[in-house]
Amino acid sequence: MNTLLIVGFAVFITLWLVWLIQLIWFRPLNINHFYERSMIQLVLKDPELLTMIGVLERFGLNFHNDDLTDESEAYFHKRIAKIRKNLEILRSYPRDPQSPEQQLSTDILDWFLENQILDYGYLHHNYPINQFFGEQNELPSFMITLHRIENKRDARNYIKRLSKFEPKFDQILDGLQIREGMGVIPPKFVIERVLVEMRNFIEGETKDNILYTVFMDKVEQLNLTETIKGTLLQAAEREIQQTVIPTYQRLIDYFEYLETIATTDDGVWKLPNGDAYYARQLESHTTTKLNPDEVHKIGLREVERIETEMREILNNVGLTGKSIVQHMKDLSQDPRFLYPNTDEGREQALEDYRSIIAHIDQNLDEIFDLRPNAGVEVKRMPAFREETAPGAYYMIPSLDGKRPGVFYVNLRDMSEVQKYGMQTLAYHEAIPGHHFQLALAQEFKGPMFRRLIPFTAYAEGWALYAEKVAREFGFFDDPYSELGYLESELFRAVRLVVDTGIHQKRWTREQAIVYMEEHIGQPTESTVTEIERYIVIPGQACAYKIGELKIMELRDRAQSALGEQFDIKSFHNVILQKGGMPLEILEKQVDEYIHNTLTNGSDKSESI
Repeated sequence: MNTLLIVGFAVFITLWLVWLIQLIWFRPLNINHFYERSMIQLVLKDPELLTMIGVLERFGLNFHNDDLTDESEAYFHKRIAKIRKNLEILRSYPRDPQSPEQQLSTDILDWFLENQILDYGYLHHNYPINQFFGEQNELPSFMITLHRIENKRDARNYIKRLSKFEPKFDQILDGLQIREGMGVIPPKFVIERVLVEMRNFIEGETKDNILYTVFMDKVEQLNLTETIKGTLLQAAEREIQQTVIPTYQRLIDYFEYLETIATTDDGVWKLPNGDAYYARQLESHTTTKLNPDEVHKIGLREVERIETEMREILNNVGLTGKSIVQHMKDLSQDPRFLYPNTDEGREQALEDYRSIIAHIDQNLDEIFDLRPNAGVEVKRMPAFREETAPGAYYMIPSLDGKRPGVFYVNLRDMSEVQKYGMQTLAYHEAIPGHHFQLALAQEFKGPMFRRLIPFTAYAEGWALYAEKVAREFGFFDDPYSELGYLESELFRAVRLVVDTGIHQKRWTREQAIVYMEEHIGQPTESTVTEIERYIVIPGQACAYKIGELKIMELRDRAQSALGEQFDIKSFHNVILQKGGMPLEILEKQVDEYIHNTLTNGSDKSESI
């Protein structure tokens, strides 16, 4: 009997090893295994992403939390070679034997991998150090918000990561110098912005640096002896002083040099093959085949439509005789809609955001029967990011369920926070917008890549659509809140015009600012911040409105085709339940839903 058990165990181990070798080094026999392998291969090479999603910690795996993501040229070349190989393998699987759900996964992964390959053709056309999402501000933000410190090992890993700032930024500097040789140099204002930011980041005493103060706060909460805490704090202080600050100083030195050779040309048309690069960025971000001229015209039409609706509401509340922009500027300065520019005012705004989110969350049953399990918190944006950051952003929950979603609000100046715009922002960033969609995507029970791959047009299109649905179903309190919603929608339509204007029609930064100021009544500082965002991240801002318009087009198509059979909850399930995807693939899903409903009387698509 013992012999049989030993033989049986040996056979099992042999078969398992054969399967494992096939999975890792060869073409997996099962396409589901390939889905997972292709994503695991990429994710395991990205320790910062692994920390962010928090999936390995569920299994007690912590090996990645002492390292930073490779930014070397060699890494990028190896990565794209692996992507090319994976696309070749994916396309080798016969399509007919795949289930409908597998075919959808194949289509999404195929699109994503091919898109990565196409983007690789412009590897050095971006600005890795910029005032919005550059590594010089993203890495400190990652350290203070995403690196968990729950025990002594986590604290030591934090210190190890501090020690790796130097090699990471050396790699980035290598890439910047390659770009310089190609003529890919940020506009002068970008260099000025990041220089101010980096100088501010390293000035003052080491113990006042946010990398130290946040670490100290977290270490003080650990159940450790005072001696161990002191040792950890000394080590962190030493790494910040001897590694982080000198590394940033080298970046500052290089950008001071770039400032002497930079120009004031803003659009990517100035880069090598710049027009093709911009068309590629539009296609990548919007997941459509729309060209810059088409996007520009869509923006102009939407601006005219939305302003007509705003004028009607303004007339109804007795606001006449001025331009829409001037009326909105007046409202933005009306004390009725402002908070005190104090800590108390900031805390009250956060509490009001929480109340808005709680109210809509409790009253969505008429529209949705899908709800995420993860919660969402409202927090003030880290102070060091506020100056150049947008008005808000959302951070997804961790996959292990320990960290909820977070809606970060920029409260640098409370004159920029109007009460009539708060509902729209809360619906966009939290419920039923980003948090609703992204948290549901993370709970998807299919391949891991379906939970992780971002599709800007889908995600941001959904968030804009969420604002519209909230309005349609009566979640805005008064005409002023509706004006806040329309101003937000107009803002996204204007983006289509100015983004394409800057990068395809060769508008200057100043021309784009003027156009936005002619249509949006926000403070000049906010307008400048937005225009400068579009300059360093070309095409991305166009994804929002294009995504929303596509979802509305698909809903209108479903309503027209199904008539009384149309059900808003079922439609939302089709959009949400299978995670993010390119818009052209989403369109096929909705067409299939329409066909199945007409054929069977209800949507009989494969459940997940």
